[in-house]
Amino acid sequence: MTRFRTRTVPSHIWLGVSVETSNQLSRVENLRRANISVRFLSLEPLLGPIGSLNLDGIHWVIAGGESGPDFRPVRAEWIRDIRDQCMAANVPFFFKQWGGFRPKSGGNELDGRTWLEYPSFRGMHSDAA
Repeated sequence: MTRFRTRTVPSHIWLGVSVETSNQLSRVENLRRANISVRFLSLEPLLGPIGSLNLDGIHWVIAGGESGPDFRPVRAEWIRDIRDQCMAANVPFFFKQWGGFRPKSGGNELDGRTWLEYPSFRGMHSDAA
């Protein structure tokens, strides 16, 4: 991203970071400093509780469990905590999957519904200026 070090990245480019456990939360702070219009978090494969998230300047959060033959199960309370923080901060929340041997093994329903929210494009920067 050195090309955009001194100017805003075009709005069609979104930048995100993966965070698997609370040990990687520094990645969120680095993302927040990026000179970009849309920032997102990919909390997958979620391998432990995340704890408190500072969602200032974050436009979207995706969460999900691990898949594959040696998958490590995700706990519902970890997903609920992230969803609740997103709701409180008015940040769209997308629950991708519970995970399992295959990516869609466990589906993606949480508390009786799917959470497939996307960020709104209203109010986001445009390149028309």
